Amino acid sequence: MNFSQFTSFDKMITPSFIKIIFWLGAGLSVLSGLAMLTQGGFAVIMGLGTIVLGPIVTRIYCELLIVIFKIYDNLVEINSKVEKKSTEQELI
Repeated sequence: MNFSQFTSFDKMITPSFIKIIFWLGAGLSVLSGLAMLTQGGFAVIMGLGTIVLGPIVTRIYCELLIVIFKIYDNLVEINSKVEKKSTEQELI
């Protein structure tokens, strides 16, 4: 990616950060769950739930973000095809 693509927002950079967001979220979920395990009582059950469900919820969130960017990519592709087709029809 060159500087002009970066400044004109022609290329999205956020999708590359989504993997980092997932691993940070999953790691924080596990660490939070482990911290809850040390408190005893009902917090142990909550800690186990956080350890198991935290990374899953984080994964779902990240997948939803990726879907938004894939929709954008597909719309850009459709738009370019429509523009190309309209240009061809103008030449006829």
